[in-house]
Amino acid sequence: MTFSEPITTGFTALLGITHPIVSAPMAGVAGGALAAAVSRAGGLGLIGGGYGDETWLRREFAVAGDATVGCGFITWALAERPALLDLALSHRPAAVMLSFGDPAPFASAVKSAGAQLICQVQDLCQADRALHVGADVLVAQGSEAGGHGCGPRSTMTLVPEIADLVGAAGLTTPVLAAGGIADGRGLAAALMLGAAGVLCGSRFYAATEALSTGPAREMVAGADGDSSCRTDVFDVARGHDWPPGHTMNALRNAFTDRWDGAEPDPAQMVAQYRAAVADEDYRVAAVIVGQAAGLIHGSAPAGQIVTEMARDAAGLLSGR
Repeated sequence: MTFSEPITTGFTALLGITHPIVSAPMAGVAGGALAAAVSRAGGLGLIGGGYGDETWLRREFAVAGDATVGCGFITWALAERPALLDLALSHRPAAVMLSFGDPAPFASAVKSAGAQLICQVQDLCQADRALHVGADVLVAQGSEAGGHGCGPRSTMTLVPEIADLVGAAGLTTPVLAAGGIADGRGLAAALMLGAAGVLCGSRFYAATEALSTGPAREMVAGADGDSSCRTDVFDVARGHDWPPGHTMNALRNAFTDRWDGAEPDPAQMVAQYRAAVADEDYRVAAVIVGQAAGLIHGSAPAGQIVTEMARDAAGLLSGR
């Protein structure tokens, strides 16, 4: 890789992009406008396929227009609605990212369609499995990340171990770092750890093109890294039946204070949560970001986020 601006890595070469920066496929937040803005700025934007809403997915691909974008799915949810993969592939995405489940049932379809297969992993066993089924890119997600995760590993140690695993297998599969990365310092650090780029969720949650609400973005700007917590209460309230061992990283609020660690009352929790979402009341509704919240001080256009992150990382790595 070279550290002159722009930064070039095996990942940028594989995808034919300018900057080794990917926006995470955040369910309900990473729509077509966000993905397109990231891609047009030289990164790779991913539309969030989430839990499988066909109407939403069609609309957001239409919003992305002619931008070269990708799509991401929660793998166990995709297994319940496999036709959504065909829908996504019909739009000729640059890449498809699979997270939280065995990628094997979908790997051949993704690769046969000409898309790059990106697999998000949280430990070495998952990384080895993803390589075995032909992943073109690995995302090493540390526990600092916003949204769901299933392991205790931190980004700082997980990324180099997975990079070493790839090298020991005689492969050149690019590894992206995810978790706690929100600026050029994080990108530069990830590259020094052996990553070929980064995948960022929390920073793009606060982008002006994201489908997050204005009040939610204001909550992020006022938070710090100590404001987040790992919990399953929002999944109970939203009716999402995640596999055992998975928890969500989100900002603490009155809802987590009341229910985290308490005996759940699903009927009460669902009613309270739905009302709060309708009212944009984030004392109850979830703001799904991770420990990078302390590095995010306001909203900004996604293209600006990409270019500033790349510029600042290049400056750091070149010694300026």
